Amino acid sequence: GPVAETFKVIQGAMTEENVRSTQAVFQFELSGDGGGTWYVDLKNKGGSAGFGKPPGTADVVMSMSSADFIKMFTGKLKPAMAFMSGKLRIKGNMALAMKLEKLL
Repeated sequence: GPVAETFKVIQGAMTEENVRSTQAVFQFELSGDGGGTWYVDLKNKGGSAGFGKPPGTADVVMSMSSADFIKMFTGKLKPAMAFMSGKLRIKGNMALAMKLEKLL
């Protein structure tokens, strides 16, 4: 589905530089179609992304609908707007959440 495709794209776009500059593990709790627990690891060897719990503990956990997640990663929804309107809930390190926004 579209969520899995998005994570494939994220995985394909990762670089050692992203991992070096970010040093964080992000967990996404998505509701709706293609939802569930997904992660983006920008801390460990080369980085990874996919379905399920991250390897190790997440520094930031973001909860949102899968539809809004797709919009956010395709640039149709700004993360700050999603957060302020309550579509995106963030637990953990806000500074690291901001770093992820720069990578989008």
